Amino acid sequence: MTNDIVALIDFYEREKELERERVIEALEFAFISAYRKMVPGADKIEKLRAEIDTKKGETKIFASLLVVADDDHVDKFNEVPLAVALRRDAEVQIDSELDFNVTPKNFGRIAIQTAKQTMMQRLRMAEKEMIYEEFKDRAGDIVSGTVRRFEKSDVLIDLGKFEGRMPSREKVQTEDYNIGDRIRAYVVAVENEARGPEIILSRSHPNFVRRLFEAEVSEIADRTVELKGVAREAGYRTKVAVFSEDSNIDPVGACVGLRGSRVKNIVRELNNEKVDIIHWNDDPKEFVLEALKPAQVRSIELDEEEKIIHITVDEEDLSKAIGRRGQNARLASRLMGWDVQVRKDESKKEQYEAKVASASEHLADQLQIEAELAEKLFMAGGATPEVIVGMPTDYIASALGVAEEQAQVIFEKAQVYVSGGAGATAE
Repeated sequence: MTNDIVALIDFYEREKELERERVIEALEFAFISAYRKMVPGADKIEKLRAEIDTKKGETKIFASLLVVADDDHVDKFNEVPLAVALRRDAEVQIDSELDFNVTPKNFGRIAIQTAKQTMMQRLRMAEKEMIYEEFKDRAGDIVSGTVRRFEKSDVLIDLGKFEGRMPSREKVQTEDYNIGDRIRAYVVAVENEARGPEIILSRSHPNFVRRLFEAEVSEIADRTVELKGVAREAGYRTKVAVFSEDSNIDPVGACVGLRGSRVKNIVRELNNEKVDIIHWNDDPKEFVLEALKPAQVRSIELDEEEKIIHITVDEEDLSKAIGRRGQNARLASRLMGWDVQVRKDESKKEQYEAKVASASEHLADQLQIEAELAEKLFMAGGATPEVIVGMPTDYIASALGVAEEQAQVIFEKAQVYVSGGAGATAE
């Protein structure tokens, strides 16, 4: 056995923490593979084993052959005649197996070069199996690592002895990653595929935020405060609903921390992603009021069967309730598990329009003009004939979009009405 193979065994045992037996097993497999390639007809031998003396550096290959009657000997690669077997072992019987040393001369020196690639493959497989055994129960944890390299749009992260992969779908689109960056990530899964185990990491998963809160807020860790739900649009905004059965504990205050210290640490880890912490409530009406803050809700209607909540807000609160690009309403829907539909409260507008229509109709009757002109005149400030007589005719013409002659006629009608009204009062 050459020094490079000895060094390889030591490396995998010391640096990769693979058991020495696993490394020797991989080397034995590699030598058997090399033997089958080197020796003509060896690929037909069904049972081969390698024996390695790591102290002397010797390698031997043995074939296990089935002892058969002399007349039944037909397979020279897997059978041995009884007469030959008896020369090796006087007590051997038919149908038993006997090992024969089939090691070629200079096999160790020649085979090492052939076996090296096979051995490396087996050792990589053993290493990946060890990764799976160590990480299979760590799905759902947060790990720390260093960005090592990029493969297309995926980020490969050095976790120490192992390497994790953060696929494009698990990245935060607003974040930039550079080689050497130290980052934390959530272990989504440890997949044991045909090509070997793979650690899938994420920084966009909602549970990444959940684990950060559990690590930062002791009341969540000890279950004094319960984190009921997390809804997230990674890189932009997250809503977290919390609850405590202890009436003496403010769950939101516990998560915020003294002067915001706890939530600030979480926001810093999320690269200043906005985090809303709200009180959880099992009453959908109360919960949606919390979820849509700071918007003031005018009315709420529930469709229990379809799980739809219809919300009306004043126009000035509409943008707050919906949020930037609809994020606030969308996250509220995810957090609640209901379809939250927000619309503008039209009742004030309807009332105003009704008042305008009534006043315009009354003005049209007073001046004996078309309703459309009366409405334009009312909207221009001419609410009553008394007000209209104080308006310049050119202003009336401009407001109504008519000629000054027609504006003069309307002006005179207003004068007549005012005069007639005054005369009637005098009578």
